[in-house]
Amino acid sequence: MIRARDFIEAASRFGYNWYAGVPCSFLTPFINCVIQDPHLTYVSSPNEGDAVAAAAGAWIGGVPSVAMMQNSGLGNAVSPLTSLTHIFRIPILVICTHRGAPGVEDEPQHELMGKITGRLLDTMDIPTATFPRDRPDIEPTLKSVEEYTAVTRRPYALVMEKDTCEPHPLAPNTPKSSIKTASIDGRGHERYPPERIKRAAALRLVVDATTSDNTVLIATTGYTGRELYSIADRSNHLYMVGSMGCGSSLGLGLALARPDLRVIVIDGDGAALMRLGNLATAGAYAPPNFVHLLLDNEAHESTGAQATVSARTDFASIAAACGYQNVTRTDSLEDLATFLGKGEGSQFMHMKIQTGVASLLPRPELEPQEVLNRLMKHIGGKA
Repeated sequence: MIRARDFIEAASRFGYNWYAGVPCSFLTPFINCVIQDPHLTYVSSPNEGDAVAAAAGAWIGGVPSVAMMQNSGLGNAVSPLTSLTHIFRIPILVICTHRGAPGVEDEPQHELMGKITGRLLDTMDIPTATFPRDRPDIEPTLKSVEEYTAVTRRPYALVMEKDTCEPHPLAPNTPKSSIKTASIDGRGHERYPPERIKRAAALRLVVDATTSDNTVLIATTGYTGRELYSIADRSNHLYMVGSMGCGSSLGLGLALARPDLRVIVIDGDGAALMRLGNLATAGAYAPPNFVHLLLDNEAHESTGAQATVSARTDFASIAAACGYQNVTRTDSLEDLATFLGKGEGSQFMHMKIQTGVASLLPRPELEPQEVLNRLMKHIGGKA
């Protein structure tokens, strides 16, 4: 195991002072270290493909760059890696974690990608090496990267295995991002009061305000699904695992196919940013039984609460411009209760919440396929 600082300082000597990425728990020490270094640039990207493209732009500007990602999101990066960096010969350094590695216990959504990560990178003609686990290996690894990229002008990937870096927590009161944020709107008023509710309170209200008869709750990946499960596990629940950002698309498809059901998607800011274009799709089709609740804590909480860019993003205005018929912005449980009771047209609520979850948050005991089969049986589908 190495200190993240050891690699970052060595990489800086090779010119790498610019990073873009999407967090992963394996990367948490690494990203935390980058964020807290005033000499480095870190761009919080909405998805892995945008991290690659941003890093490519930095390289074009004369700055060697690094794109960081979880291998489960490697699929999001396939297009820019094959049709941007490859054809233009842009030699970014990719740091990709290896969730679901063979023989390593991990979450079910990482199983397949864990098996094929190496093959996928090989297929894209991207050479790989294991991210160094010992300090003496750092310099030779970076030297190999430099020698390859100097000749080929093509990307090179370092695959980070579990427990590669020692923990590196964010220091108290350290900004989790270099993004400059404002707490007031254009009229000089605070946009949201400083005290916000926690996600658990909002989820508890959603459970209490809905019945399982004709309502389906779809919870986005990460702590949202786990926290909903800890409050109540009902047959009308679907807990997304992986496929980050796809909850709203999944919910839209179900709402269109089953107009007899009320479909409530419980989203997060990181997930919504990753697939922001689906707001336009959902707003265009606007099924009257589609409810989209965005709980925004301005952080990728399950990977260490690194900041998203949502502090400057007005999701409610975006949703209204995209065609959602009833749009609300709030941080009030009373407003949430009113919103859930409307049931009129396609609905969107942007609700600011604070970070924080209960310790030892449980995971669903049923396998993902069992959760889906239970839901399909509940709504009269074929499993």
